[in-house]
Amino acid sequence: MNDVVFYLETGWHHIISWNALDHILFIIALAAIYLVQDWRQVLVLITAFTIGHSLTLALSVNDVIRFNEKWVEFLIPCTILATAIFNFFVKGYRPKSLRVNYFLALFFGLIHGMGFANAIRFMLASNQSIGWPLLGFNIGLEVGQITVVSVILLISYILVTRLKLERKWWVWGLSILAIIISANMLIERWPK
Repeated sequence: MNDVVFYLETGWHHIISWNALDHILFIIALAAIYLVQDWRQVLVLITAFTIGHSLTLALSVNDVIRFNEKWVEFLIPCTILATAIFNFFVKGYRPKSLRVNYFLALFFGLIHGMGFANAIRFMLASNQSIGWPLLGFNIGLEVGQITVVSVILLISYILVTRLKLERKWWVWGLSILAIIISANMLIERWPK
């Protein structure tokens, strides 16, 4: 049980810490187009991200796949940039027009999972199975993502629903923020 709690806390800190800015930005870019009434869709969306993240994390830890860490660290801000740019092309913010987001979340979750694989590989004992640690990590990751999304949805409720800020400006504002920060990350993480 202590292992599950340890990895749950690790998953939480993987999202909720200053070092997790890339993951927080990705969640912000992904959730920017949703409002409070869309909370079920957002929950499915972040779960799709967690599934993708978990899959490559498990495959990497078990040495089924390995990727150059520098390229993975470079690709992570690419996922943020692509998601934020995609937000400018969404028309009407209707559920049918947002379905592609589930595939983005799942696919980009695969990339983000590779980014943490090396760290978790060093945490596991040589004879330790990945099952319980991965479960604990995913629960912590999911709770962290729900926390970030809840804050985003709460702020969007205040600004868009209550103060009547045009939804497009909310989405574009968050997307521009994500683009600026992720572009800086791309420059810093350019593989050499």
